[in-house]
Amino acid sequence: MDGQLNIVVGVTGGISAYKAVNVIRSLVLAGHDVHVVATDSALRFVGKPTLEAISRNIVHTDLYEGVAEVRHVAIGQAADLIVIAPATANTIAKLAAGIVDDLLGNTVLASRAPVVIAPAMHTEMWQNPATVHNIAVLRSRGVTVVGPAVGKLTGADSGPGRLEEPHEIVRAALAVLKPKDLAGRRLLVTAGGTREALDPVRYLGNRSSGKQGVALACAAAARGAEVTLVGANLEVEAPASVRVLHLGSTLELAAAVQDLAPEADAVIMAAAVADYRPEFVADSKIKKEAVGDRLTLELVRNPDILAGLAATRTPGQLIVGFAAETEPDRDALLALGRDKIARKGSDLLVLNRVGWTEGFGTDVNTIVILDRLGDIVMEASGSKQTVADRILDAVVARLP
Repeated sequence: MDGQLNIVVGVTGGISAYKAVNVIRSLVLAGHDVHVVATDSALRFVGKPTLEAISRNIVHTDLYEGVAEVRHVAIGQAADLIVIAPATANTIAKLAAGIVDDLLGNTVLASRAPVVIAPAMHTEMWQNPATVHNIAVLRSRGVTVVGPAVGKLTGADSGPGRLEEPHEIVRAALAVLKPKDLAGRRLLVTAGGTREALDPVRYLGNRSSGKQGVALACAAAARGAEVTLVGANLEVEAPASVRVLHLGSTLELAAAVQDLAPEADAVIMAAAVADYRPEFVADSKIKKEAVGDRLTLELVRNPDILAGLAATRTPGQLIVGFAAETEPDRDALLALGRDKIARKGSDLLVLNRVGWTEGFGTDVNTIVILDRLGDIVMEASGSKQTVADRILDAVVARLP
């Protein structure tokens, strides 16, 4: 990705369109030739003169301008990269359906360049089944989705749907054109939360959704890796580019990892694994009428999957563990992480704080990565997709 790139930035009609100015500016300052294609709705939020001054190029808006030079096709044909920020629910739906009723849609459809979108909309719109489906369709076609972040939205609303910060959009967009630094590598990733059965109806479990692990699998596949995802009770879907093995309990996960790990160049244990399981599992539903006011459970310890992987790793294999802690004090949190990596013997440990409203089940994460000596390798914060790429940067740096 050396030299100047021809980058098309699509700006669509959302309140966060003003942030596109910083996306454009950053790409220009990085030395690239940036051409803005704005929808009519986008120009209701940010002026054409502003976009032209920042991009240093004429802004294109009209599908029927430049007909003689076939501009509606030429812009896309000439692009090395297309970035749409913000991408509204309407634009995402049209891209998924292949509707080309404006210049931006024509530009995308006429291009063979990678496409990066940064969604921005209200939480209800982002979580609507139609948008969820459309995003899955675009991802399956190789479109890179950056964000959205969680935070303040228009008015008093707050939640997932906020446009990712411009510097993260730019970083993720330019990363798409980087060499496939995991090409030829095999990665095994675990995700989700294991569940330990009490009876055919109930279980002991945790609040992990699997979002961070799935983000890691997606990012690794995008960087050229052959990825197997072992998912425990996932709440999110992985793309078709990732092989997925679904299971439930810690013992099932341990057996799968033991079987698959020897063929992997790196194993990333992002799943939240139960430390204990019931010693006995009832064959039928436990009835309170038979038990009474108190139910006593005998729990037995589950195998330590991470420590077992570290002890039996193949030559050159990289083992990455995760530690989810509720400790609020940073120094104490780091101490817990350093103690864990010393006990487990993994090469890297991804340490993150979890709680009632952070970590598990959310769309964002804040992590610290420690090495075997307990030194901080890097810190990252942002969407789980952004964090996934940062984790993989550390993995790539340590693979032989």
